[in-house]
Amino acid sequence: MLKSLNTTKFISVAILSAVLAGCGTQAPTTSTGTAPTAASSLASAPLAPNVYLAQASNSKDPQQRDTNLLLAAHAYINANDYAAAQKLLKSILPSLTQSPILLAEHKYLTARGLEHTSTYLDALNTLNYPSSWVLPGWQMAAYHQFKAHLYQLNKQPIEQVRELSLLTSYLPPAEANEVNNQIWQVLQPMHEQTLQTFTQDAKSPIFAGWLQLAYIAKHYAVDPNQLVRYLGEWQKQNPYHPAAAKLPADLDRALNAKPFTPKNIAVLLPLTGSRATAANAIRQGILASYLAKPNEQVSVNFYDTANDATAAYQQAVTAGAEFIIGPLLANEIDQLLALNTTASTVATAATGAANTAPTAPIPQLFLNQTDKFVPDINKFYFALSPAQEAADAATRMYQDGVTMPLLLASNDAIGKRMAESFIQAWKKKSDTAIEVYYYDGGDKMKTTVQDALGVRDSQARIARIKELLGNSVQADFRSRQDIDAIYMISTPQELTLLKAFIDVNFSVFTQPVPLYTSSRSRIDNESSQTSQDLNNLTMSDAPWLMQNGEENLMVKTLWSGWNNGQKRLFIMGYDSMDLISKLAQMRSFPGFQFNGRSGVLSVNPDGVLNRQLSWGRYQRGSFRQL
Repeated sequence: MLKSLNTTKFISVAILSAVLAGCGTQAPTTSTGTAPTAASSLASAPLAPNVYLAQASNSKDPQQRDTNLLLAAHAYINANDYAAAQKLLKSILPSLTQSPILLAEHKYLTARGLEHTSTYLDALNTLNYPSSWVLPGWQMAAYHQFKAHLYQLNKQPIEQVRELSLLTSYLPPAEANEVNNQIWQVLQPMHEQTLQTFTQDAKSPIFAGWLQLAYIAKHYAVDPNQLVRYLGEWQKQNPYHPAAAKLPADLDRALNAKPFTPKNIAVLLPLTGSRATAANAIRQGILASYLAKPNEQVSVNFYDTANDATAAYQQAVTAGAEFIIGPLLANEIDQLLALNTTASTVATAATGAANTAPTAPIPQLFLNQTDKFVPDINKFYFALSPAQEAADAATRMYQDGVTMPLLLASNDAIGKRMAESFIQAWKKKSDTAIEVYYYDGGDKMKTTVQDALGVRDSQARIARIKELLGNSVQADFRSRQDIDAIYMISTPQELTLLKAFIDVNFSVFTQPVPLYTSSRSRIDNESSQTSQDLNNLTMSDAPWLMQNGEENLMVKTLWSGWNNGQKRLFIMGYDSMDLISKLAQMRSFPGFQFNGRSGVLSVNPDGVLNRQLSWGRYQRGSFRQL
């Protein structure tokens, strides 16, 4: 198994022994035993640096001396003393024996040090072996594994996959399979377009084959027949590819997953009462999707849950529903989950006594999430979740190169939930602690912004100086310079004021940082002046709400009074219908992403749908998709 990066060497001793044994070379012996060759002795540095330095000073042979000096540098790195390692490596470079093995190890160790003392890009630029060098297998394995690690840190997943695919040729089958699984995991979050760009790399057929496979899996996962066809063609074209004989497990499951093909679809919504306005927007979206692809063999029936969600569910079941969308409210979902649990227990007892198979549960796409659910293969949860959107924002900001974000969040339940979700998502990406400032309305918002940006501390220092030296002293306040982005969690009513406070509280000595926010902040029917006030603000939202196509115009014409929230519910309903035939494959193959109107959708193993939103930016008085 491959070692982690903080061990003395990335590849294990077992792998090293296998590779060295394959070289077929016999090391010369001395009276004290077997003298290790430079190739084998450089593989690990288990002793203290001073031991190798002493051996180097006693070495008469230049190659053996340089080997011991490199081992000393390696030992320094093992002890996290990167400054000492760099100093030693720099001192030996002018006289280093011109052996490819020693030169390669010098580059490798220098890059190991630069990872911690400079930038990942500097390390990558240093770790570059000429193609003319002939090196032992263990050294090439360490080289490709470390390059893959650096590309991962530098957020270059394509290049990471390229290096991992090269690494596998130097590993025994069991370890190569582990790396193949890692390659597949790295490929899963990538979009089809990115994968397709690199599928014709003739110089690296194994690498290109992985990207072709990932593209096929994403593009055809919705249609099992097409998926089988194109996978068969891929296997014929890549007979020696590591995935040709053994497909990734999740892709194999997707091939065998049976899609939902209901003829009777039931929709449970609160069609009357206080939630009817929201429910109507979803209903219109479902009908729009159905009418866009009419099928006389499929019927869609609506049931009102306003008075009793359980009764509505029972009506749908009695009417022969084969798939159920809804209900919408979390408490209604809890009621149905409890009902299904009870029914399942009763059915199991009855069928056990009668020795017959229980009735299969009806697949269901709930239009919300609940903390009380137990994962069930036939149940899915689709929500326009603000907390999920905040987590998606953390991922986006990290990808944008943000390293020290600051959160300004409304002091309410939604603001706190979104902030916590952002923090948890950020922890998966970075060890940097996140600062959160919760603001209230009115003047308190201004005070909170000034505290968050360090302005009030600066103003207090200026006041003390003026007390000592007099009011004639001229000084401008300074804002903090350690943050590199701000994520704003606000309502539409708070957004323009909050941004204005942020803008005026960046000092003239500080470059304003990028500002991000969520769709929760988007203003309905914003004026050109409002858009101008929001210049340079980056916002997430459903991709459909960033477009101006015929469908958008139709909705605007038919329901001119709808706000952005109702429009999002409309496209949620639209996507719900489109998802039915795809959910089984999406759950079996987490890498499959559906480009819906509400976002890029995927399904977790527990049945919860993830939603990646699009991003836009206010520029020159208008909001434009990035």
